[in-house]
Amino acid sequence: MKALLFNSVFHLWNSSKRAALRRSICYFSLVSSNFISKYDAVDDILQQWSEERPELDTAPLGVVIRVMALYRSFYRDANRALQPLALELWEYDVLSALRRQGRPFALAATRLARATDLSGGAMTNRINRLERRGLVRRRPDKEDRRGVIVILSAKGRRVIDEAIRFRLDAARESVCGLTANEQEQLAGLLRRIMRLA
Repeated sequence: MKALLFNSVFHLWNSSKRAALRRSICYFSLVSSNFISKYDAVDDILQQWSEERPELDTAPLGVVIRVMALYRSFYRDANRALQPLALELWEYDVLSALRRQGRPFALAATRLARATDLSGGAMTNRINRLERRGLVRRRPDKEDRRGVIVILSAKGRRVIDEAIRFRLDAARESVCGLTANEQEQLAGLLRRIMRLA
């Protein structure tokens, strides 16, 4: 608990300096967006394909490559944001799924696996590791003799309540170059694609 508190205080102290820098970067990004090149490395790739195979429509590939590149960048940012809590992203995902349920912050292991897009075997392994850290506990499922209920511990709740703040800070940094309206529009477009995936 002392380590968690120290790491949180250190992060907040550090984040005050980063926040000022972040505001400057975001402000520059917003005011200079009209003067920055509208092209990127992906455009070069698409242009090369268009020159080699002019009959192909490469526009969809431009969307996919950029989303894939952003995933890698966002994944790194999320892991970096959780480092002060000594928390890995997969641990965050499991604890987050439990915390979002509301009291008693519990889910059947099978439902937890679906919520985090994991196989049953992978979920069992992760529950074991989280239990060893004292972040969750489990009890038999009264409705399924072969199942277990995974419950967020008091320590786990403290950790995830800190972690969500860190994740939100990282998310704001990741999209700070977009206005609130642009973020809403982008979220809507990505939502449409996800429904079709």
